[in-house]
Amino acid sequence: MVVRDRSVAVIGNGPVGQTAALLLARHGVPVTLLDGRPARDKVGSKAICQQRDVLDVWESVGAGRRIADEGLTWSTARTYHREIELFALTLQDASTSVFPPFVNISQSRVEEILDERIAAQPLIDVRWNHRVERIDQDATGVRLVTDDGVRITADYALACPGAHCEELHRALGVVFEGHSFDDRFLICDIRADLPGWARERRFYFDPVWNPGRQVLIHPCPDSVFRIDWQVPADYDLTEEERSGALDARIRAIVGEADYEIVWKSVYRFHSRVADRLRVGRVLLAGDCAHLMSPFGARGLNSGVADAENAAWKLAYVLRGWADDTLLDSYHAERHAAAVENLEVTTATMNFLVPHDEAQRALRERVLVGAATDPALRARVDSGRFSEPFWYVRSPLTTLDDSRPFAGRPPRGTVPPPGPGILAPDVRVGGTTRLRALLRDGFCVLATAGAELPDPSTLGRPVRVLRLPDVDPDGAVARALGARPGESWLVRPDAYVAAVVREPAELVAALGRALGDPALARPAPQPTTSA
Repeated sequence: MVVRDRSVAVIGNGPVGQTAALLLARHGVPVTLLDGRPARDKVGSKAICQQRDVLDVWESVGAGRRIADEGLTWSTARTYHREIELFALTLQDASTSVFPPFVNISQSRVEEILDERIAAQPLIDVRWNHRVERIDQDATGVRLVTDDGVRITADYALACPGAHCEELHRALGVVFEGHSFDDRFLICDIRADLPGWARERRFYFDPVWNPGRQVLIHPCPDSVFRIDWQVPADYDLTEEERSGALDARIRAIVGEADYEIVWKSVYRFHSRVADRLRVGRVLLAGDCAHLMSPFGARGLNSGVADAENAAWKLAYVLRGWADDTLLDSYHAERHAAAVENLEVTTATMNFLVPHDEAQRALRERVLVGAATDPALRARVDSGRFSEPFWYVRSPLTTLDDSRPFAGRPPRGTVPPPGPGILAPDVRVGGTTRLRALLRDGFCVLATAGAELPDPSTLGRPVRVLRLPDVDPDGAVARALGARPGESWLVRPDAYVAAVVREPAELVAALGRALGDPALARPAPQPTTSA
């Protein structure tokens, strides 16, 4: 049996694959969405923290507002050492976005909402019980063979089947380098009435009821709390249930309150990244491309960013608006993002799980001193929350010397707008949002006095929005920090590609942003900071 050709085959019907399929269909690209499972497995909380900019991506396919509304918005992150509260971080929301910084909602529920959007999209052909066993490719396309002999052809494939993809890595010759942590983590979803906890994330270092290890508590919708305990490598959940120790473990947190265990599991953390995210006509995304600890919520959120990055580039290549070389930038941008995420999450895990006595002693000094010393308090690492990756070093970005990038910003903040930075969201004309305008393709935001090239010289469809016309009150210009006479070139994923003043510079910047081999040279390395 041969399935009719589709432009892109997406392997893996989890949230990353779902997002990619929806975004490709939004760009007019037909998709075959494959998964080896017989159906959706609706289990547990899994990835629960959905970041604002990911909600915005989902809103572009009609799901973000619903996910945000069903999710639980929390505003305070409390951190304790034993019985002492070290600090309480309130998530300040100075953004003009319509979405909160984070909402907690289970991955399973997100998948259900995305499934509804997929069911309404005729360009997506969903096929369960189709485990891909072989991938062949040549200059004309990719050919997938499933375990039941179905052959599927497509122009490209996007592989996002999750963490268990060793066979796919071997077939593609991909090296998945990194390491695994010895300690396990017990996760329980508990339904209970805990007054005062519903809007707080709580992190405990070395509590008396889990000595020498950590506990993380996240509120979820419907009075459910996700609790993660760090446990020894030889932890036995079955024996703990039998002996009553699991009940005692939970009672140490919930006290005498009635509770129900909704879901439980034991898992182990990994820090790995594939050496190549592009292998010919196959791109790797999500956990198939990178694995990291969940402290900071960088797993699913970065996977959705992979999907968006891949989708617009595949669409532009397939519609003839860019050369196949544009796809090289998928590896350049998302591999760099994965490396940074691993750097951040590995630093967190090194603090949570010290490797030797020297590290343990240092951590103890930091935690004890943090109760009174603000400098030590700043060194307490329970996870830096997920944030977008900045494509300042991308070969697609045209740098602007008047807007230098100062490196990774302080926690909870974003860098000033400029090339390589995700455009801020702001209401436009009182009826729409800037991000909603930007996600329909390449766009030029022209300030007063900007000189623009003849559209025929651009060679691709590019929308031009003159800010004095669409934004008469100047909200967008103020949010960007835009100056008279400037043209801001913005990519389909709402990242700023260039800020220029001359028409010829805009033509060159567009070519560079579309991967023109003559222009897509490595950008200078900006100064970085922690």
